[in-house]
Amino acid sequence: MTTFPRLASIVLLAGLVAACSSGGGHLPGTAGLTVEQLSARVGCAPRLQAEPGDVRTGHCRTPDGAFSIRTFASRTGRDAWMAAATGPHLAGDLWTVLSRRDVLGLLQERLGGDLYPHEG
Repeated sequence: MTTFPRLASIVLLAGLVAACSSGGGHLPGTAGLTVEQLSARVGCAPRLQAEPGDVRTGHCRTPDGAFSIRTFASRTGRDAWMAAATGPHLAGDLWTVLSRRDVLGLLQERLGGDLYPHEG
């Protein structure tokens, strides 16, 4: 008799974990996008910069302002970059955008992501 309540609890807990672990500010379909694809979403043809390893960077200028989009092959790479980053940036699953906070706020509407550092 206790098997069903336990099973129901496990299913409920798994659903809560899945809901809480998905990035709150991420738009669907931005995780594996390239610099060019992310840039196209905000109306820019990026000026690409050579980077070592699996990092790609593109520089853009739109009516919103100037910014750099960087993509990473893994979350570990993105997290290492974020740990060393200074200044405001917007971060998705495998990408970051570096610019002024006002520009990032406008880009966030089209890309999703989370603003860092968080303002409290």
